[in-house]
Amino acid sequence: MEYWDIYDREKHVTGRRMIRNDWHMKPGDYHLTVLALIRDRAGRILITQRKADKEWAPLKWEIPGGVRAGERSEEAVLREVAEETGLHFTMEQGRCIHTYRSDSPAEQNNYFVDIYEFWGDFTQADVRIQDDEVEAFRLASPQEIGALGERGDFLHYHRLEGLLARPGSSGEEA
Repeated sequence: MEYWDIYDREKHVTGRRMIRNDWHMKPGDYHLTVLALIRDRAGRILITQRKADKEWAPLKWEIPGGVRAGERSEEAVLREVAEETGLHFTMEQGRCIHTYRSDSPAEQNNYFVDIYEFWGDFTQADVRIQDDEVEAFRLASPQEIGALGERGDFLHYHRLEGLLARPGSSGEEA
C-alpha cells in the first residue's frame, strides 16, 4: 500500500500520512504530486497513456509523475521518470518550472503539483515504459497535446497548456 504525506495549505509537511488516492481529506489538508515535461532535442514531449484498468482516469494521456510519502519533490520526480519511462535524469538536466495548488473541498481532494521540465538527448526507442502502469506512450508536439486536451483526453491540460510551448531547444530560456 502506498502513502502520501499530508501537507498544510502553506505546503509544509504535517508529519501525518494518508493512503494514496483515499479521497477523504480533512479541510486544510493537501497531498503533493509531481509532473515531468520530458522534452527531446526537437522539443517534443513524452506523454503516457494510463492503463485501461486504472480506477481513476483510465486511458487518459498525461505526463509522468507521482510522489510517495517521505520523498522530497525532486527525489520523487527523478524516481517517477526513471520508473515510468526508463529515462534517467539529474536535477542539473531539469528544474521546477511551476507549482500550483488545487482546492477541492467538495471532492475532499486538495493538492499541490510541482511541474518539472527536463530536456534530453533520447529517442522513442530509448523509452522503456512501466507496463503495469502505462498502456502506451509517444513523443508529441505541444499542438498534438493541445488537441488531446481540447477533447478532454489529457490530464491537467488546462494547468499545463501555457507551459507546453516554451521557447528554447536545449532547456535554456530563449
